[in-house]
Amino acid sequence: MKVIYIFLFSLSLSVCRGFSGDRRRQDYMIRMGTLQVLKTQLLCHLIICYVFLVSGFIINLLQLCTLPLWYINKQLARRINCRLGYSVSSQLVALLEWWSGTECTLYTDPESYPFYGKENAIVVLNHNFEIDFMTGWTFCERFGVLGSSKVLAKKELSFVPVIGWMWYFLEIVFCKRKWEEDRKTVVQSLHNLRDYPENFWFLLHCEGTRFTEKKHKISMEVAEKKGLPKLKYHLLPRTKGFCVTVQNLRGTVTAVYDSTLNFRNNEMPTLLGVLNGKKYHADLYVRRIPLDTIPEDESECAAWLYKLYQDKDEFQEHYRQTERFPGPITSPPRRPWALLNWLFWVCLLVYPLCMLLLQMLLSGSTFTVVCTFVFCLAVSVGIRWMIGQTEIDKGSNYGNKEMQINNN
Repeated sequence: MKVIYIFLFSLSLSVCRGFSGDRRRQDYMIRMGTLQVLKTQLLCHLIICYVFLVSGFIINLLQLCTLPLWYINKQLARRINCRLGYSVSSQLVALLEWWSGTECTLYTDPESYPFYGKENAIVVLNHNFEIDFMTGWTFCERFGVLGSSKVLAKKELSFVPVIGWMWYFLEIVFCKRKWEEDRKTVVQSLHNLRDYPENFWFLLHCEGTRFTEKKHKISMEVAEKKGLPKLKYHLLPRTKGFCVTVQNLRGTVTAVYDSTLNFRNNEMPTLLGVLNGKKYHADLYVRRIPLDTIPEDESECAAWLYKLYQDKDEFQEHYRQTERFPGPITSPPRRPWALLNWLFWVCLLVYPLCMLLLQMLLSGSTFTVVCTFVFCLAVSVGIRWMIGQTEIDKGSNYGNKEMQINNN
């Protein structure tokens, strides 16, 4: 009988613990559900965009103040602008990593891993997703080169407040996508990076524009005319920008990082999804290729790049079949600095905004209340419009014409 009593007593304790555990799990799920709903609210989106824009304008102003320093101590001015630029771009990294909770997994050779963040490199990225730039920046942040990272961007972006103005002070290479006009400007901009005081990654989307079915069809027609193998998951790369970059950064850059990005479960992540707190899982496959193994001759360099994209297509096919890239996983951990920077700007800027709105609402003036409401509505519409510009179906028309794609 004692054995039976002991058994029944133990069973009752287990049941109680089970109920207690279930209750804790339910409470956790409720809290997580509440948090997820909160992330989808327009008010949160307004606050996030307000902090980004206002902090960005402040940083642009600080960057403008560094102009006299360029004539006194150019390298110091560059280092300061790296930190100021980091304060802007890391907010988007924090949005992806900490607000959305998106996971980023790196597939790479363990022997190459120690070089990442310790050398200058050209990073060749595929261009298939709306947030591929945020994912690229996330890996730049994890290896400590986010503030000094470079891109080849269209000239129009240099006039865009916050990001474009920040890039101007970071010596980003801008082009008009008309090679006859761009060559001299691009070469000069690349030469200016030869004495850059920080390790940097030069990020290149060699396809020139984001992947769409329409652009892919036109691109493969060009590949057929040139006698090149067709690609399934990529557009035909434009070779001139890559070849000029390699030619002018030899001796400064030591490697090319061939980087192929995909998202699990065949998801097509969006910036709006990230803003709503939706969690994605990015997988990035990186191969380190020493720069001295890439041909110097322009035609041979172009052939090398075509072969690289054939390899990238095979990696994507492998991912579609196995749901993973080849090789081991060696993922760098998240760093807290992007989150701390974001929280700093939130604390600095949200409190005075709340006090201002509170005073306006307590003033009792119907006109003031209506104006406040209209202003918030206009801001929300503007934010949705800006997010819409990142959507794939609203991307640029660059690449929709055969003559553009054929202009390598």
